[in-house]
Amino acid sequence: MTRSRTPGSATSMREANRARIVDAVKRYGGLTQVELASATGVSTATVSTIVRELLAAGVVETHSTSRSGRRATRVTMARQLGLVAGVQVGPRTLRVALSDLALDVVADQSMPLPLDHRVDTTLDRAALLVADLLEQVGADDDELLALGLALPAPVDGATGELALRGAMRGWEDTELATMLSRRIERPVHGDKDANLGAIAEHDLGAARGRRDVAYVRIGHTTTAGLLLDGNLHRGRGGTAGEIGHVQVDPSGPVCRCGNRGCLDTVVSAPALLGLLRASHGDLTLKDLLLRAADGDPGCRRVLSDAGRAVGRVVGDLATTLGPEAVVVGGELAGAGDVLLEPLREAVASRAVRTTHGPVPVLAGELGERAEILGALALARRQTQIELTQGGTTS
Repeated sequence: MTRSRTPGSATSMREANRARIVDAVKRYGGLTQVELASATGVSTATVSTIVRELLAAGVVETHSTSRSGRRATRVTMARQLGLVAGVQVGPRTLRVALSDLALDVVADQSMPLPLDHRVDTTLDRAALLVADLLEQVGADDDELLALGLALPAPVDGATGELALRGAMRGWEDTELATMLSRRIERPVHGDKDANLGAIAEHDLGAARGRRDVAYVRIGHTTTAGLLLDGNLHRGRGGTAGEIGHVQVDPSGPVCRCGNRGCLDTVVSAPALLGLLRASHGDLTLKDLLLRAADGDPGCRRVLSDAGRAVGRVVGDLATTLGPEAVVVGGELAGAGDVLLEPLREAVASRAVRTTHGPVPVLAGELGERAEILGALALARRQTQIELTQGGTTS
């Protein structure tokens, strides 16, 4: 006869503490035992005991490190537990990566996509690239635990479909994560790329240690991922943070969303490159950044104006949400201070002035890797890890 675990019993409490500790390590990638105690509310002594049990069971690994000049033990997920995959679908690029549960990338690959690429063809390519990477690292298919999918548009968490019509032509009314899951026969979890960039910069980059953060992604379009009290705020239908559709010019051109004069009609890739076509010919975003870095005055002017336009919208966002920091990522963040300084000035002049000074506007530390790392982090967070021989999972 199997004895049931009474709620509140010592056994159920220990299992709950084990699950909290594993969830914290999965969420943050690696924490010292003192940090684990702070993150979980479990006593340091109990953390030490549970970490030893998890280490013996092969669930976690420990590494010597230092904090504030003192020796400490850092706890990470065990590498032999399996792999997670990340897929980032962009307007013109597909990127796939594999990592262990410590988010150490073991293989990644990118490929260009045609304009207005088809959903079925793109997901077929993504599934093939995942299989290729598994073969490259000598891993079996069953070693892949889950996949995170980053998309350049808001995702409705209830349906798994894109939440805005016109964001990706031909991709509407499709359960994208489900479609890719059928192709790779593994769980797939999808979200907007800016949300995943926010997770990555929070866990691994410029937003570490901050609870309320706006991650602003400026690239082919402009969007934001919002972390409130350390958790993603997705809003109705996943559309929170869609600052590219804030109106900046009531008489401006019609946006793909159907409204007039949205920020995306001013700062999107077609808008910026269109400003330079008469003087510079047909450029790509990469061309724009390279020429700006070489001192081209026209390219630098376009980028500084873009930073100023985004900063005015972000300043209003900062007044509304009061974030501890704004982190800027995306392709155009590669312009550095040419874009960031006008953006900072606009945020400082637009946002409400407080006794704490202007909200910090920080360059993302992860660069072009932010969204793919966020996709891997999402897959890791959603992965079920076996904790005991009895099958308790987290």
